[in-house]
Amino acid sequence: MPIYKYTAKDESGKAIAGSIEATSQQELLNILHQKNLIILSCEEEKRAIKKEKANRVKLDDLVVFSRQLATLIDSGIPVVQALGILGEQVESKNLNKVTLGIRRSIEEGVSFHEALSKYPQVFSELYINMVKAGEASGMLDDVLERLATYLEKTSALIRKIKASMVYPVIVISMAIIITSILLLKVVPTFKGIFDVLGGSLPLPTQILIAVSDLMRKYILFLVGGINLFVFLFRHYAHTEKGKYNIDKRVLKLPIFGPLMRKIAVAKFSRTFSTLVKSGVPILNALDIVAKTSGNKVVEESITSARQSIREGEPISQPLGKSRVFPPMVVRMISVGEQTGELEKMLTKIADFYDEQVDAAISSLTSMIEPMVIAFLGIVIGGIVIALFLPIFKITELVAR
Repeated sequence: MPIYKYTAKDESGKAIAGSIEATSQQELLNILHQKNLIILSCEEEKRAIKKEKANRVKLDDLVVFSRQLATLIDSGIPVVQALGILGEQVESKNLNKVTLGIRRSIEEGVSFHEALSKYPQVFSELYINMVKAGEASGMLDDVLERLATYLEKTSALIRKIKASMVYPVIVISMAIIITSILLLKVVPTFKGIFDVLGGSLPLPTQILIAVSDLMRKYILFLVGGINLFVFLFRHYAHTEKGKYNIDKRVLKLPIFGPLMRKIAVAKFSRTFSTLVKSGVPILNALDIVAKTSGNKVVEESITSARQSIREGEPISQPLGKSRVFPPMVVRMISVGEQTGELEKMLTKIADFYDEQVDAAISSLTSMIEPMVIAFLGIVIGGIVIALFLPIFKITELVAR
């Protein structure tokens, strides 16, 4: 049973602090009322949970795990037995090890959500808190089903973003490789031919040869400089200030900024809706949503809004002041609060922005393709033209 810490006053007004083991917070309140104590505060004492080492698990594997566990629990199979069944059939070795470890922890008397919290590399704070709410409400199977759906949609969104970037990344990488080979290997060969033939070279060819000479001479410094820049940038990006500044500038980019904002709103709405629907308190839900937003500017806005909501403001007002969320989103949340259907409104917002993200990614992909082709034509085509310009004068040079 959980242990609750409390502070209270006795009949004489003397302050008392202590801890009591109780099945729930309500039972604790009943016990203290029977002792004629005036309760000032009470909270569950967090037990120290030893973290276990585990490798990350694929999101798709976690979706299948959550859905199968929900089905087994809905069929009336106890959690321990359900985990044993899953442990026998899970294909992922990492997830198999984690599943059996969770089962052992529960058999030792630890609650399901506490057992999950031993593996922070596998189960996010969102996952753990939703399972905790599901255990408290007796709707663990429903919560796990919602989690599976949420993770499925998250995985689909990540796949779409990755798929849209594969083509331009491959083409740009190939362009860099081809350009490097031309400058380091092909241009020097042509330079030797031009030196033998003599004569003056066209300006584009002279510039190309100068660039090739510089690149060959300082190639190690160039590679070292790029690696140093990447190292310093990654170090800066991992600091609080650096992460915030980078995320702030990303949101202001002309093409990618609106897309990242739509992704952030879709993720916020989907996560918040799933947490509220699962019975997680609003303030706790906002805290989790802020930490899982993936953008420091959005996280700061939600954290600031959370503080205002704690002081009594409705959710929509501080979100509107942040200027991160579009007016339509703020108004829909306001309507959801007034009608008591906040989670339904959040789901509608998430569905709408998922469609907006799909359209934006498709549009971005169609824009990137001609830009990449133009880049290849200008860079590689320019090198080839600069190399062959003197060829047209070879006859004249040979005649001399």
